[in-house]
Amino acid sequence: MKQESTDNTPALGPEDDLNLDPFALDLAGLPKVSLHDHLDGGLRVETVWELAQAVGHQLPADTEEDLADWFAAAANAGSLPKYLEMFDHTTAVMQTAQALERIAYEFAIDLAEDGVVYGEVRWAPEQHTRNGLSLDETVDAVTAGLEKAMQELDGGLQVHQILCAMRQNTVENAQEIAELTHRHRPKGSVVAFDIAGPEHGFPATRFAEVFAWLDERFVPITIHAGEADGLDSIAAALTSGRALRIGHGVNMVQDLSNVELDDDQEIMVWGDVANRTLYNNTVLELCPTSNIQTAAVTPGPEDAPLQNHPFDLLYRSGFAVTVNPDNRLISGVSLTDELYTLAATYGYTMIDLLEFQLNAVKGAFQTEYARDQLREFIEFSWMDVIAGVHDQDDPEAPVFFVEIDDEDDQE
Repeated sequence: MKQESTDNTPALGPEDDLNLDPFALDLAGLPKVSLHDHLDGGLRVETVWELAQAVGHQLPADTEEDLADWFAAAANAGSLPKYLEMFDHTTAVMQTAQALERIAYEFAIDLAEDGVVYGEVRWAPEQHTRNGLSLDETVDAVTAGLEKAMQELDGGLQVHQILCAMRQNTVENAQEIAELTHRHRPKGSVVAFDIAGPEHGFPATRFAEVFAWLDERFVPITIHAGEADGLDSIAAALTSGRALRIGHGVNMVQDLSNVELDDDQEIMVWGDVANRTLYNNTVLELCPTSNIQTAAVTPGPEDAPLQNHPFDLLYRSGFAVTVNPDNRLISGVSLTDELYTLAATYGYTMIDLLEFQLNAVKGAFQTEYARDQLREFIEFSWMDVIAGVHDQDDPEAPVFFVEIDDEDDQE
């Protein structure tokens, strides 16, 4: 019989009694955190189809079913240009307040159905003003959709926004998005700023003044880096960019090397960028399947496509790795899918998968008090299942929900 722990977290009994095999459990039913998830990459196929018909946008398919097949084929073509072409069709149907509100609402509902209890959705407002919407109106529309979903879910999901500037555009444009982020952040839905788009040739150093402006106003920053460019891009994100998190960051492995010792043994040595990342416990927002599809990482064999991904090396080296879908429609994956694929590739147990969730909690752009609440909630619910206190389908199992309160609400 298992003992109860003093902090109310289920105590672990002998290992043989633990539910450690992810494939024996329903991961979709466990609470999770998603930090790197693009709004314009996460539409429902039927929504793209319906909105395209309404606005007269020409799609590369004649039926909704063919459109789904086209997205799948384009995602797995092994071509970054082909991958990016898909966004031409999603952003084309996201140019009205009604469309943005609907898409944000459905996005949040889909997160909840995948078991996500805390999410941060990122998107670039500047890409949604073709039909005359102001930047503020685009943010208001997305906020309305997310809030509608959260109200319906009644405590089952907290989801916030990260506003992106596009790095191929001007510095003045990035400053405008920075000011937009700062303007909306006090309202509660917007939590941080990101810079996305083509990485090579557009380093974070180009926007140093924008990042300094945000930093002076205590606006959190995450930056896409080390995905389509090398270690220098990550270094620039951490220094000039003042990033608290790194989007993707797979090329961090360029700063890890094996050194042979005299006794024919090897040790892992970290360079300056890796050391700083580890020292500051900077969270890496890894998106394994997306990295394969965009050719950021060479795909493995068909039965183990993530075999060559540096995820496991980074994890075993002590980095705060997190698991994210990146683009749920475009990449054709959910957070649950990614966890199962990683477990199949590297033999991860439920303890490993829980650690990825706790790393994500650590990186959430929330107050320390809110992160503590979220961590306790996720840790308790996962350990309840791992320890076998309740089966997932046990009617006596506790019903978990998350409420993240501000510190001001404490008595």
